[in-house]
Amino acid sequence: MTQPSVQFGKVAVLMGGRSAEREVSLMSGQGVLAALRARGVDAHAFDPAGQPLHELKRQGFARCFIALHGRHGEDGTVQGALELLGIPYTGSGVMASSVAMDKVMTKRLWQADGLPTPRYVRLAFDQQSREQVRAVPDVLGLPLIVKPPREGSSIGVTKVRGYSEMQDAVKLSARYDPDVLCEEFIKGEEVTCAVLGSGQDAIALPVVRIAAPEGAYDYQNKYFTDDVQYHCPAGLPDALEQEVRRLTLAAYHALGCRGWGRADLMIRASDRQPFLLEMNTSPGMTSHSLVPMSARAAGIGYEELCLRVLAGAALDYPGGGA
Repeated sequence: MTQPSVQFGKVAVLMGGRSAEREVSLMSGQGVLAALRARGVDAHAFDPAGQPLHELKRQGFARCFIALHGRHGEDGTVQGALELLGIPYTGSGVMASSVAMDKVMTKRLWQADGLPTPRYVRLAFDQQSREQVRAVPDVLGLPLIVKPPREGSSIGVTKVRGYSEMQDAVKLSARYDPDVLCEEFIKGEEVTCAVLGSGQDAIALPVVRIAAPEGAYDYQNKYFTDDVQYHCPAGLPDALEQEVRRLTLAAYHALGCRGWGRADLMIRASDRQPFLLEMNTSPGMTSHSLVPMSARAAGIGYEELCLRVLAGAALDYPGGGA
């Protein structure tokens, strides 16, 4: 049972920010704000792009619901500031947020725990000569995916089908991140699985299967069209559904996540093997977002979901703030 709203005190819904996902963050934040207010929470919008974070302390906020996405919101920076201010916040702590934001570091940890993730090549900022870029398909095969390792919402992502497309794909990715992640393409079905809770109490919610037009689950289709079909229940065989949930929880724990999160996976068509792509530690909460959809399938409405996430607000080091 969720705590009575009065126990939350004055709540800041952090939204907007300065990342490439600002527009989506504002949509998420407005949805969360309306839901919390509908449940009697003393919630207020707070955009870190418009006022400094230390204002949270001065204005008497007791906890924060982080609806920021991407850099300076999902990457441990805001979490670290809130730790210093001593204001509990939703989602993962500093280290888990920082690691999960970096897809290369995420893969390294998952591989260390024996969790399946597509093969990859990292092109550091000083390893992007024409020769080095052209050699990547020799390692990963074609097609392959090129993307910024520290961005979200499919920003800067290219599906490369031939050697001639590699240079432009790397240039596009490098506009968003000096390093570039090249990843083996897994042909199959895209799914996502949300997690609620922390530690041994964390649970994986029903899997969502994503069917995008021509497989193009890109930024535009994610947030601004109704062309993508979402299936929840996913329609997977029960054993495969349970395996996706198991992998998601293992991936969540391997990164040290808490509060809530959402893993994106591909199920390879040839053998139905799931592969972990990334972990989102501040998932979207828009009308098109996947965590609310999964929660609904588990009998948890949008307002209740927001309250549960807020109830899990915490600090890495309670009592260590200003």
